[in-house]
Amino acid sequence: MLNTAGNKGRLALGAAVVGVALALSGCAQGDPLSPTEGSGSTDTIVVGSQAYYSNEIVAEIYAQALENAGYDVERSFQIGQRDAYLPALEAGEVDVFPEYTGNLLQYYAPDTTATQSDEVYAALADALPDALAVLDQSTASDQDSYTVTQEFADANSLSAIGDLANVDGVVLGGPPELEERPYGPSGLESVYGVTVSFEATGDTTFDALIEGVVDVANIYTADPRIQTSGLVTLDDPEGLFLASNVVPLVNADLADELASVLDPVSAALTADGLIALNVQSVEDQLSSAQIATEWLTANGFLG
Repeated sequence: MLNTAGNKGRLALGAAVVGVALALSGCAQGDPLSPTEGSGSTDTIVVGSQAYYSNEIVAEIYAQALENAGYDVERSFQIGQRDAYLPALEAGEVDVFPEYTGNLLQYYAPDTTATQSDEVYAALADALPDALAVLDQSTASDQDSYTVTQEFADANSLSAIGDLANVDGVVLGGPPELEERPYGPSGLESVYGVTVSFEATGDTTFDALIEGVVDVANIYTADPRIQTSGLVTLDDPEGLFLASNVVPLVNADLADELASVLDPVSAALTADGLIALNVQSVEDQLSSAQIATEWLTANGFLG
């Protein structure tokens, strides 16, 4: 997935392996993630994440759930964008990664016509290389959006992306890779007839929007600042952005084994829950490890 507005920088694989495995024990009776005899018999499971705080939180949830089930886990967080971490996954250097169905599908099948959640998930399973598989998707969604300030929306009568066609000189901000994405400037023009100039704002995208450096920003829908700052996410009736549900992307050889641990986690992760996790990071300044432990405990996965 691309952006909160570009929080995902390009860092070399292995440049940041975050932390060591947390010692977690004491599960409640009947806990679906409680260690069982023979669990953790495989080699160390490497869990990766994008260089994006929300993705790292979900990766940490996966990591702690796997540790609680008896696995040795190595964290390789803050890797960067798909062109950095997908080759590592395909090569078996990383085993588990939180992904987003729509954007991952577009990576492997850029001409896909799937847009809705279930059809995107089904198409993704067929599009993945043999070395990779996806487990159950979550109802949580953290997908790209085109978002504007309330002032800009009011001044230009904006409610949907197509309304931008009536505005001259629109400047779009986002991570550098957005310029080449199918939902970037070319997609805006082909789907909605909207012509924009592009400003690569990277990690500063949110501030660039607030300060008026750009008119429209590519921001993830689960970013709590959309609500706290009173921003307006433009409607996308033509499906420029594919539905992007949070899903574990895993080594295909480990899929059946890891599903028993991670599928219940995905079932418990909701859209509102993901936003709440992000609030804990952005506003409360809690660490990913603390946020993950509290979420797993609150949802009955840790005692």
